[in-house]
Amino acid sequence: MRRSADFQQTVRRGARGGRDTLVVHLTTTTDPGPPVVGLVVSKAVGNAVTRNRVRRRLRALLASRLGRWGSGTLVVVRAQPDAAGASSAQLGRDLDGAIDGAERRAARRAEHRVTP
Repeated sequence: MRRSADFQQTVRRGARGGRDTLVVHLTTTTDPGPPVVGLVVSKAVGNAVTRNRVRRRLRALLASRLGRWGSGTLVVVRAQPDAAGASSAQLGRDLDGAIDGAERRAARRAEHRVTP
């Protein structure tokens, strides 16, 4: 994900799931393309070296989870300041938990929209 509008759409309209180290925003579109993921790692996480380390670790964790989503899925992962001190195992657990929470919320939203 590269466009600011895509990040805004996903964060504002998507379902959210959060943990201590990160927050996941997830939404689906009618676009037939593959799932698209964006990362947000602000200066609150740490200096440039720390932010890049967190970004690389999250990118590696997300690469193995891309098959989880269908076409047209937009995902934004926002790192919290606690992500800088977390182990990769902790980040992985938090990522899975946040994704599960966002998917549950997205399913509930879809269920409410479809109900006659």
